Amino acid sequence: MAKSKRSGNTVKKIVSKPKVAKKRGAEKSGTAKQPKPAPAKLKYIAWSSVELEELKPLLQRQLIVGQNIMVARVLLQKGAIVPEHSHHNEQVTYVLEGALKFWIDGREIVVKAGEVLTIPSHMPHQAEALEDTVDLDIFNPPRADWLDKTDQYLRGGR
Repeated sequence: MAKSKRSGNTVKKIVSKPKVAKKRGAEKSGTAKQPKPAPAKLKYIAWSSVELEELKPLLQRQLIVGQNIMVARVLLQKGAIVPEHSHHNEQVTYVLEGALKFWIDGREIVVKAGEVLTIPSHMPHQAEALEDTVDLDIFNPPRADWLDKTDQYLRGGR
């Protein structure tokens, strides 16, 4: 509750703070404390220093992985095909150079340089490079199949 006191021409307000009861034994409630996740590490990386992975003719990629996100720089030569697939990861594709035609959600969508496509989890999609293309694919969470190299759909069955 606020009270006012007058001193001269100024009014001072005295505000009492509510008391917060401390629960005794809360830390002994029987539930184990969850360990804190390791703090994310700062990374400063030049694409030129990242391994260029040859997936199949006309298709290469580079990966940078954070704690909860992955960025892939994908290089597709004209005519490169990314076969239909889906994944639980949310995807954002940003075309830096060139153009990709997607078959997705019953539609054909051409994404050109400077344009972005967001692909929800579990939505089947495929793509074809209409010209030599560089795109950034961002995934949350990181693609485990790309990291452990079990992405056979993209490697042409190698």
